[in-house]
Amino acid sequence: MITIRVDGEERQYPDGSDYIAAAADHQDKEDARIGLVLENGRIRELKRKIKDGAEVSFITLKRSSGHKAYVRTAILVMVKAIDDVLDHDKSKQVKVEFAIGNGYYISPKGGLKVDQAFLDRLDKRMRELIAAAVPIEKRSVPTDEARELFARAGMEDKDKLFRFRRSSLVNVYSLDGYDDYYYGYMLPDTSYVEYFSLELYEEGFMLVLPEAAEPDVLKRFIPRPGLFGALKTADDWGAKLGIDSVGDLNEKICEGGLGELVLAQEALQERRIGEIARKIVERGGVKFVMIAGPSSSGKTTFSHRLSVQLASYGLKPHPIGVDDYFKNRQDTPKDADGNYNFECLEAIDVDLFNGDMVKLLNGETIEIPSFNFKTGQREYKGNFKTLGKDDILVIEGIHGLNDKMSHALPTESKFKIYISALTSLNVDEHNRIPTTDGRLLRRLVRDARTRGASAQRTISMWPSVRRGEEENIFPFQESADEIFNSALIYELAVLKQFAEPLLFSVNPDEPEYHEAKRMLKFLEYFLGVSTEDLPNNSIVREFVGGGCFGL
Repeated sequence: MITIRVDGEERQYPDGSDYIAAAADHQDKEDARIGLVLENGRIRELKRKIKDGAEVSFITLKRSSGHKAYVRTAILVMVKAIDDVLDHDKSKQVKVEFAIGNGYYISPKGGLKVDQAFLDRLDKRMRELIAAAVPIEKRSVPTDEARELFARAGMEDKDKLFRFRRSSLVNVYSLDGYDDYYYGYMLPDTSYVEYFSLELYEEGFMLVLPEAAEPDVLKRFIPRPGLFGALKTADDWGAKLGIDSVGDLNEKICEGGLGELVLAQEALQERRIGEIARKIVERGGVKFVMIAGPSSSGKTTFSHRLSVQLASYGLKPHPIGVDDYFKNRQDTPKDADGNYNFECLEAIDVDLFNGDMVKLLNGETIEIPSFNFKTGQREYKGNFKTLGKDDILVIEGIHGLNDKMSHALPTESKFKIYISALTSLNVDEHNRIPTTDGRLLRRLVRDARTRGASAQRTISMWPSVRRGEEENIFPFQESADEIFNSALIYELAVLKQFAEPLLFSVNPDEPEYHEAKRMLKFLEYFLGVSTEDLPNNSIVREFVGGGCFGL
């Protein structure tokens, strides 16, 4: 018999048992289905054999790592079902592009025609696989052998990815004879993918899945055409540059083409900023450019570069940070845990902001406050403003798109811009890079450089930051006049050299260790590069330093 301790309670199982049996015994103590196991502090898949003497706890599908495993497993079931529906035609495949809310956009490749009839067949086959509870097997394969396996299967993206693999082994997942690769953990069998739907969308379709907060509830997919357009544009840019996956990027680096790639990508981005400036000028009557976006989107550098473009049209831009209108600390609302909630709109003195902006619009002179984050008080230091004929305010803050923030200002006087780092680069065609991973890496690097913050602290704060974004930013993104994607296709190769030492500093006994380890594994796919080819006005400079805007 094997003895383990589950959340401090001793249990015994026959020799050779796996954690599926232990999870079944423990399931009634959890509020969601168990998907993974924590064995002696390390995340493991449930099909792993029980280790005698292990300290064990279970991870449900509500937890971040459990939800990610659900998404991976659902994608594997989907691509296997597509292979079956197409009678194993290797010339026709799909690419998992990006996420829009609870939907994952799947685009067709190789002339695959996606229509309702195809989706109906695909849905039927997926549900057959799920009902059959087909086991998902994992085996470790030598890297060269894995490359040959995926090349024969027509998965050139994976062949190229593993060309740059340092490890001698690759974990290959098999589902009823279909082999694929995924970075991260998988659920034991197809029956775990209880909830999904397929919806036609643009040239492809959406794979709609539950969100982590409610893993047994499948919510309706809500289209976000503005966000989709920005992500699709980024994909098209990548295609024009010949960079569709991490393997393509690594190949470009090895060929010595990084400098040219950086210049081309930066030029594309500068052209986009120029287009936004032109639209602001052509609209006429705009006095307030409202810029909002989630953490580490590059809002500050973007506002500076937009100001330069506006100045080229003869306008006189003036930056204003909404943070300077924070209420004094004693008046700041608190969250459910008793901590100051700086993310909510009520933390801003909205009345003062609107009063000042209306006075400026009426030609009056006002004194802009400056918030002292050390004392928690607003201060006045002689920053007087008067709006002349050619003056325009560039206002940056997380609530910029919320009309309640600027309720007293005429609609025609405002131009709203949503900015985010919408990563378009994929690990390969079945492994997407979440936009939140790119932003977290940006923040890790910047906070360590500018605030002396450890990776452990930044990772620990990230869930709270994300909740604030979900409540205060994302609901308003579609109301923007323009959406700007600040992600650069090469940036993760640059951030790698700065982020890895920070992530390695997180100790195994700290709760943030698993997330740090996941990010380190993710960064292994990239060849690291120096910052020498980066222009000094690049948005990446906001995070790694050396920029011309003093950031």
